[in-house]
Amino acid sequence: MSSIQATHTKPVPFKGNDESRQALDLPTPLVLLLATGAGMSVASLYYSQPMLGVLGSDIHATDRAVGLVPTLTQLGYALGILLLAPLGDRYDRRRIIMAKAAVLGLALLVGGLAPSIAWLLAASLTIGLAATLAQDIVPAAATLAPESHRGKVVGTVMTGLLLGILLSRVVSGFVAEHFGWRTMYIAAAVGMGLIGITVWRGLPRFRPTTHLAYGALLGSMARLWQRHGALRRAAWSQGLLSVGFSAFWSTLAVMLHGAPFHLGSAAAGTFGLAGAAGALAAPLAGRIADRHGPELVTRLGAGLAALSFAAMALAPLVPLHVQLWLIVASAIGFDFGIQAALVAHQTIVYGIDPSARSRLNALLFTGMFIGMAAGAALGSLVLAQWGWMGVVALATATAAGALIVRMWRGTTGDLTHREPQRKVR
Repeated sequence: MSSIQATHTKPVPFKGNDESRQALDLPTPLVLLLATGAGMSVASLYYSQPMLGVLGSDIHATDRAVGLVPTLTQLGYALGILLLAPLGDRYDRRRIIMAKAAVLGLALLVGGLAPSIAWLLAASLTIGLAATLAQDIVPAAATLAPESHRGKVVGTVMTGLLLGILLSRVVSGFVAEHFGWRTMYIAAAVGMGLIGITVWRGLPRFRPTTHLAYGALLGSMARLWQRHGALRRAAWSQGLLSVGFSAFWSTLAVMLHGAPFHLGSAAAGTFGLAGAAGALAAPLAGRIADRHGPELVTRLGAGLAALSFAAMALAPLVPLHVQLWLIVASAIGFDFGIQAALVAHQTIVYGIDPSARSRLNALLFTGMFIGMAAGAALGSLVLAQWGWMGVVALATATAAGALIVRMWRGTTGDLTHREPQRKVR
C-alpha cells in the first residue's frame, strides 16, 4: 500500500480529464489493488454454494428456503448490473467503489450473524447488489490505463476477478468444514472492509462524464445500444458464447452422476479447476489485443471455444477413462477461449465512448448474463431430450454462432475504432 500512496499521495482532483491521467503508466500495486478488489467482490456471489448443506441444518431452514440463498444473490447481481453499474458515469467511481465495499462488507457481516433464514435471504440479495462493485472496478481500470496498455491492464484485473470466481467455492468449502459457515461470511466482511480502506487511501478520484438524471441515464443506455454496432456485436457474440458455457457447466454434474461414469458431486466439482485456464487467458488476451487489435482475439477465442466443444463429440469413440480426459481438455480449451473473447470484447466496448464506459459495460454484461440464464435452461431441456451429445451440439452451435458474428463484422469493414465517437450525455 505504501507504493500506491507514493504515486497517489492525494486523490486526483476533478480538474482535467481522463485522458490526462492515461498519459502515465499505472503503478503495479494499484493494478493489483483493482484486481484484488474485483476478485474479492465477485467471490461473494459464490461463497454460499458449497455451504448450503451445513448452513440449512444450522439455521433450521428447509431445503427450499436455503435454495433461495444463491438464487437471490444472483438476482441481486443481475439487478445491480442493470440499475447500479451505470452510475459510474454519473458520479465519482472512487466514491461508488468505496460505498459498495462498505455495503458489501456490512451485508456479509449480517449474513454471518443472521439469526434466521429471513435475515440471511435479505443479506444475500444485498450481497448480490453490492457485489457489482466488480463492474465499477473494471471500467475504472480501463479509464486509468494508458490506451496503449489498456488491454493488458483490463486483462490483469479480469484475472483477479476470474480467480475470485475460481477460488471462492474452494475457500468457502474448506472454511465452512473446519471453522463453520458463519466464519466464512465474517472473514469475507473483514476482507471487504480492508479493500474499502485501501481504495480510500490509494485510488484517485474520477471525473463524472455525464450529468444526466438517473432516469435519463438509464434511458441513454437504449440509445447507446441503437447507436453502436460494435456494442451490439460484442454483446451478441459474448452472449452466444455464454449459452454454451452455461449449458455445459449446468449439466456436467448430472451427466457424470449417471451411466457410464457414476461419479459424485465432488468429482464434478474438480472439473471447475479447468476455470484456471480462464484466469491465464485474460492477461494473454489483453496483450494480444494491445499488439494486434481486439478483433483478432475475439475470433481466436470464439474459434477455440467452438473447436473445444466440438471435440467432445469424439467421446463415444474412445475408451471410458479417455473420455474424462477429453472432457477436461475441452473444458480448459473452451474456458480459455471464452475468457479471452470477454477481455477483447471489453477492450472494444471501452473504446467506443470513454464518457459512457459504465453504461457500455453494463450492457455487455447484461447480454452475457442473459446468455448464461438461457444456457442453463436450454442445457437442462436438451440433456433430458437428446442426452449429453445434444448439449455438446448446442454448445458447439452457439460458439460457432459467436464466431460468425465476429466474422460478419469483419466483412462489413466496420471496424470498432472507425465508428463515430458520438458521446451520449
